[in-house]
Amino acid sequence: MTIDVNEALKALANPMRLTILNWLKEPRTAFPGQEVDPETVGVCVSIIQERTGLSQSTTSLYLAALQRAQLVTSQRIGPWTYYKRHDENIDAFLKALQERI
Repeated sequence: MTIDVNEALKALANPMRLTILNWLKEPRTAFPGQEVDPETVGVCVSIIQERTGLSQSTTSLYLAALQRAQLVTSQRIGPWTYYKRHDENIDAFLKALQERI
């Protein structure tokens, strides 16, 4: 899978989206109150939303932008959606960016 560098840069241009991606780097530390294992399953969107202090719809839009850029993955479990970093794609993005600049 090839990462779209421009799409990733657009997603990361927003400070809160960059912060969310950073929080997901160490989800146990950033989101200690989650019951399921954030390393395995990811972090529930409602917990991310609570930490951002933004509305649910804005948080969902930010996460969708990160997902379109292939920097995070999501999975639904029942009514909840969980997000986690896609480290392989983040590494590919960084490599592609380094080759371009």
